[in-house]
Amino acid sequence: MEQTGKKIKTWLKEGGIYLVLALLLFVIIIKEPSFLSIRNFRNILTQSSVRLIIALGVAGLIVTQGTDLSAGRQVGLSAVISATLLQNITNTNKVFKSLGNIPIPLVILFICLIGAIIGLMNGFIVAQLNVTPFIATLGTMIVIYGINSLYFDYVGAQPIAGFDPRYSNFAQGSFNILGFQLPYLILYALIAVIIVWIIWNKTTFGKNIFAIGGNPEAAKVSGVNVKKNLIAIYAMSGIFYAFAGLLEAGRVGSATNNLGNMYELDAIAACVVGGVSFSGGVGSVPGVVTGVIIFTVINYGLTYIGVNPYWQYIIKGIIIIMAVALDTMKYTKKK
Repeated sequence: MEQTGKKIKTWLKEGGIYLVLALLLFVIIIKEPSFLSIRNFRNILTQSSVRLIIALGVAGLIVTQGTDLSAGRQVGLSAVISATLLQNITNTNKVFKSLGNIPIPLVILFICLIGAIIGLMNGFIVAQLNVTPFIATLGTMIVIYGINSLYFDYVGAQPIAGFDPRYSNFAQGSFNILGFQLPYLILYALIAVIIVWIIWNKTTFGKNIFAIGGNPEAAKVSGVNVKKNLIAIYAMSGIFYAFAGLLEAGRVGSATNNLGNMYELDAIAACVVGGVSFSGGVGSVPGVVTGVIIFTVINYGLTYIGVNPYWQYIIKGIIIIMAVALDTMKYTKKK
C-alpha cells in the first residue's frame, strides 16, 4: 500500500501538470464539441508557430539556469521596426517614403542583427557583470520598451500597417499539401526546430550549454568557456526573438509598441510544461514543441469558449506556478 502511494506521488510529480491540462482540454471540448475541427487545428498550429520560435530562444537560456524577461519586448521592437521598413510603397502613410520597397531578406538580416546585439548585451550583463538573469533581463526589458516607444512615437504613434504584399504573403501565405493549406509560418517554425535540435544534439556548443546548466563550475574545470558560451546563447536567443517579431507583425497585419507584451511568460511557461528544467541542464526540443502546442491549445480553447481574458491570466498563472513547483519537487528528489 505504501509502495502504491509512492508510485502515485511520483506519477503526480512527473505528469501532474499534464493531467491538469488534459482536464482543462476536456472541459473545453465538452462545452464546445466544435472545437475539434480541422480549421481550429490549423489555427492552433499557426498561432503556435511564432510562439514556438520565441520559446526555442528562451529554452536555451533556461537550460543554462537563466531566463529572459525581455523576450516579449524584443519581439515588439523587431515587429515595429520590420513594419516601418516593409510598408507598401503605395501606402500614403508610409513612414520612410524614400526607401521604396526593401527586399525582405535584407530586412530579416537587419532585424536579426539588432536581435543579436540586444542578446549580446544581455549575455554580457549576465556573464561578465555577474548580474542574475532575472534582474539583467528585467532591466533590459524596460530599456527596450522605452526605446521601442520612443521610435513608435517618432514614426507617428499610430498602428503601423499597409504592408508590402510580399511581406504579408511571407507571413500569412500558405501552400497546398494534399488538399490541405499549410501556412508558411508552420514551415518557418519547423526550420527553427530543426536548427535548434541540431545545435543542442550535434554540436559542441549544444553540449556546452547543457554542461553549464548542469554544473557551471564543473563545466569550467573541464575546459568550457562559460562566459563565452553564455554570451553566445543569449545572442542566439535574440536572433530568434527578432525573426519572431518580424513574422508576428506580418501575421497580425499591423504593429504597435505594445505588440509582444507578456509573450515571454507564455514562452517560459511552455518550456517548463515541456520539461525544460529551471534547475538547469535538462530539456529537449520535442519537449519545447509539446509545451508550446499544449499551451496554445489551452489559450485558444479558453478564448474559443468565451472565458473572460482576466480569468485566462489567472488560469495561466496557476499553470506556471504548478509547472515550476512540480519541476522543483522533481529536482529536489534527485538531489
